[in-house]
Amino acid sequence: MNHLTVGGIDIPVLGLGTWPLKDEPCRDIVRAALESGWDHVDTAAMYANEKAVGAGLRASGRARDSYHVTTKVWHDNLDPEKLIRSCEDSLDRLGLDHVDLFLIHWPNPRVPLNEQIEALLELRQRGWTRAVGVSNFTAAMVREAQDLAKGQLVANQVEYHPFLSQKRVRAALEAAGMALIAYSPIAKGRVIGNETIRDIGKRHGKSEVQVTLRWLLQQENTIAIPKTGTPARLAENAAVFDFELDEAEMAAISALGSAKGRGIDPDWAPDWDKE
Repeated sequence: MNHLTVGGIDIPVLGLGTWPLKDEPCRDIVRAALESGWDHVDTAAMYANEKAVGAGLRASGRARDSYHVTTKVWHDNLDPEKLIRSCEDSLDRLGLDHVDLFLIHWPNPRVPLNEQIEALLELRQRGWTRAVGVSNFTAAMVREAQDLAKGQLVANQVEYHPFLSQKRVRAALEAAGMALIAYSPIAKGRVIGNETIRDIGKRHGKSEVQVTLRWLLQQENTIAIPKTGTPARLAENAAVFDFELDEAEMAAISALGSAKGRGIDPDWAPDWDKE
């Protein structure tokens, strides 16, 4: 599977999202993904499925250096000692001695950002993670965090799909030398049935989901982590590297997006960028 090199590490551009999978279904889809050639799995402490993810990784029989694992620390554990302990607990649940990418899951203004960044960099120094980054950070937050990290953050994981414009975040990430990891990349299935995406798919013999994932992956420094609990869908979601969208098709899909297309906006979310 294709990789993106950012911040000195290679990240597979297509990953398996695991929220809200739990227990045996989570274990089984992780195992099926790795056995069928996927090599990127995304989880988080808040998902309460790290043990199941770890079981799936082991059940696949894959060598540790052949796949990428991302996990995240929840926003109530961003005090430096709690953040470091959260990573240690995640490693214990996953059954790993390190993850490949460790992210701050959501910003928390009650903890000084410089302290959060220092703790992240400490984790990397300890060898508990190969790289560090953030999630759900606005453009201004990305600039501040990367400045504090002296350019050492590699990614910001945010909601991103055809209906949500992320122009400001994307511009900030490009300037910061960071990747965008798109969660909820098919807008929880809302792309299915969209006339614009469906018509483009017909021209390529592809589904709306495949066209959407292709649209994401053709953008610079962009990674997508679609979730599925169905093994048969793994092959469909991975069949996005044998066709290419032209400039007009890319623009038509991008035109569907606005700041109003956000689907995930919890009480603790920051003040989002206005497009």
